[in-house]
Amino acid sequence: MKEIKKVRLFVNHNIKSRQVEKVTREALLKEGYEITEQDDFDLGIAIGGDGCFLRMVNDSNFHKDALYVGINTGTLGFAQDIDIKEIHSFINSIKKNEYYYEEIGVQTVEVESKEGKSSFQCLNEIVLREEELNTIHMNVYIDDVLLENFSGDGILISTSFGSTAYNLSYGGSIVYNEFDTMQITPIAPMSNKTYRSLSNSLVIPSTKKITIVPDYRSNNMLITSDGRNTFYTGVTRIDTSIQSHIHLIRRKDYNYIKKINDKFIK
Repeated sequence: MKEIKKVRLFVNHNIKSRQVEKVTREALLKEGYEITEQDDFDLGIAIGGDGCFLRMVNDSNFHKDALYVGINTGTLGFAQDIDIKEIHSFINSIKKNEYYYEEIGVQTVEVESKEGKSSFQCLNEIVLREEELNTIHMNVYIDDVLLENFSGDGILISTSFGSTAYNLSYGGSIVYNEFDTMQITPIAPMSNKTYRSLSNSLVIPSTKKITIVPDYRSNNMLITSDGRNTFYTGVTRIDTSIQSHIHLIRRKDYNYIKKINDKFIK
């Protein structure tokens, strides 16, 4: 069990989140925790909605030696495990080491384009589209074996953690975090006598590498990573795979099925 001494707070800029920050900060200090603004924290707490959680892990460079958790002051808050009413009991539980943590896969994405090579990480997903949002044509490979010649509006590649985010909106599957997978979900795929594309998502193990080679007609691309858009000119290849993990705190009573019911069904 990792010893928690230093805590860093990542807070949304709204009144409700700032009020919750004040309560959380006071409760942490009362229990003897150090509040830091530095990168060497043991526990990162996002106070906001799901977007705040994504910003926390991105802004802290997917700190592999830290633990992460979220306090929900937003709407859905699927990534935010702690309710406002549970702040004091949560802090008490970490004080007593009454928690465990899950390893969550992080995608490393490498893009080769006219501008050269670049790479970045993402927690939820990447979305690949043609620059002007026209039909995009791409060859999709799994471990360098051709899966399909895709034609459609785009492709979304999500982690297990991201399976309940944008991926779910496009009809992708919900995947347990423990499975540590990547999922390829088509966006408006074309299927006719000229173009044949998979119409359903494909879930693969995290040990696999996904490669995208765009057609010459589609090599100016918009790539969205965890909600952040970047334009690339003359893309020749995109590789993505799970190469690292972050760690999320879970309380002892955490139940994934109950959470799905609470957030999507109830």
